[in-house]
Amino acid sequence: MSQTSNRFATPSAPEHVTGQAFIGSLHNSQEFFTPYRHWLLSNTLPDDVAQAITELPWPPPVIEDTHGAREANNATRTHFTVERRARYKVCDLVAQAFQSREVTSVLEQTCDVDLTGTSLRIEYCQDSEGFWLGPHTDIGVKKLTLQIYLSKERGSLEWGTDLLDGQKNLVRRAPSVFNAGMMFIPGPNTWHAFAKRPIQGVRKSILINYVGPEWCARHELCFPDQPVSRPAAQ
Repeated sequence: MSQTSNRFATPSAPEHVTGQAFIGSLHNSQEFFTPYRHWLLSNTLPDDVAQAITELPWPPPVIEDTHGAREANNATRTHFTVERRARYKVCDLVAQAFQSREVTSVLEQTCDVDLTGTSLRIEYCQDSEGFWLGPHTDIGVKKLTLQIYLSKERGSLEWGTDLLDGQKNLVRRAPSVFNAGMMFIPGPNTWHAFAKRPIQGVRKSILINYVGPEWCARHELCFPDQPVSRPAAQ
């Protein structure tokens, strides 16, 4: 590994600091019920952790016609896998924080969801000019969706997720300030999208999901053999 990539992959904040930063962000989040229940967060990660993610030495994929779905470019998508966690400290740091019972317990209490038996999946998204997503709900195997925005380029404040009503009308565009987040529990009404718009630079974010045991692409998971555990008995 080059000296540059190693430096970028080694933020100073330890795992528990990363988890505590997210918990603090969640406690201070704004909860909304229109067009469906969702949360907007700020300062989701320690600053050096957020910055280190953006400096991972992975080039943005070439944008082909996505037909409005990330699945169209599965071959070029990147995740915080077992191998990448072993190579890049920041990948392991973030994964360990979101795998911890400390963080998952607060998520469960905040969102009224049971994550026991789910697996953590973190995708590093680098979207460039031509990218768009059609309306979809994330319903099914995804039990929680959290996107943390990591861009600072000109125009990036307009790169947030579009939240839609049942008629697919835009209700809110999530603020995409650096290190801000948007979270929801997937359901039949959780329509969201990314309408095509100018992207001058790279729209960077991490997409965090807790997925059920039926998730087939086990190689994408942070801990494929370690589902989220039940809380310890009191």
